Amino acid sequence: MKRVVKKLWFQVILGMILGVCFGLLLSPSAFALVDSATAFKIAPWIALIGNIFLALIKMIVIPLVLSSIILGITSAKSVEALRKMGLIIVPYYISSTLFAVTLGIIITNFINPGSYVSKDIINQITVANIQVEKETQNISIPDLIVDLIPVSIAKAELSGNILAFVILAIFAGVALLNLKDEESKPLIDLAKSLQAFSMKIVEWAMKLAPYAVFGLICSITIKIGFDAISSMFMYVFTVLFGLFLVLCFYLSIVYLVSKMKPMEFLEKIKEVQLMAFSTSSSAAVMPLSIKTAEEKLNIPPSISKFVIPLGSTINMDGTAIYQACAAIFLAQVFAIELSFFELFILAITTVGASIGTPSTPGVGIVVLATILQSIGVPIEGIALILGVDRILDMCRTTVNVTGDLTANLVMKRLV
Repeated sequence: MKRVVKKLWFQVILGMILGVCFGLLLSPSAFALVDSATAFKIAPWIALIGNIFLALIKMIVIPLVLSSIILGITSAKSVEALRKMGLIIVPYYISSTLFAVTLGIIITNFINPGSYVSKDIINQITVANIQVEKETQNISIPDLIVDLIPVSIAKAELSGNILAFVILAIFAGVALLNLKDEESKPLIDLAKSLQAFSMKIVEWAMKLAPYAVFGLICSITIKIGFDAISSMFMYVFTVLFGLFLVLCFYLSIVYLVSKMKPMEFLEKIKEVQLMAFSTSSSAAVMPLSIKTAEEKLNIPPSISKFVIPLGSTINMDGTAIYQACAAIFLAQVFAIELSFFELFILAITTVGASIGTPSTPGVGIVVLATILQSIGVPIEGIALILGVDRILDMCRTTVNVTGDLTANLVMKRLV
């Protein structure tokens, strides 16, 4: 079993490469071995095992989040130790997200990718996505904040609001810390059993990972091909450059707090990054992130089981810089000049929205629509970036999970 796990990263890379190659062979905008109708019918079947893999992980995420955070908090042994962790990690997450947003605004204004978009393409923009527009009609930052309180667990589960379960788990963990040992022990034992059960399901799911990666990457490649990326090259370059700078920021923090060299850190977390890139979901990678933090970065369980589930829901630096870049890019495309005050509103809205973003694929587009509305940029512009959104989603998720593991090293040093 250990031998298989050690080779997981290689199997995932092989699945990615084969998925891209096979996808390009079938893609109507690449080699087109079959007609477009047939290719698009084949794509969902190829992605089937990948979607089953994601469904298995999503099925188990909520019990895993609840049990991990409860055990992480109760292992702190005292409310004072827990308060110390909270007073460090929450400001750290908010500060790093604000840094990412500011960086995104700066580099997008400097590179000005909107000026490279053909006017013909702009004229062809129609309503981006009726569903996106519908979903954003009633969304506001105050609503997002209120929705964090888990009034209805069933409603939170149906809407994918994992942060609500994080808050529920924090309340439960703190309450257990304040009970007598004989009163808290049954629930703590239940949390241990729930976590063990969740990890067994994850272990089964991980056996599908290389095949899931092949299917998901192949399906995406069939759909986007070359054309969508080539026409939006400067926008894609801007976002990827911003994500690279955020990654360098993390590597600098890692070296400062642990003296670990950048390549050593990346070597230890490569499996997590590959899985994040393949699945586009921080939640799906969370069990592997916890395992990597504890086994390869030597993070105490009391830190990893608190910081990573919390980080997978509020530490979205990759998502934040993407949303900032996309909003500025679309403002440039529509020739909308943003004042300093509007840029400030953009930064605050992006930080707040990224914190409330569910850690599942594709949700970033809905949140982006909310941000565009806050600065007066037409929501129709989303149609322009939909073609390349999934590949950027994969990249920003990779940065998100890297940020979670970086935060663990910060906490280990400061707590």
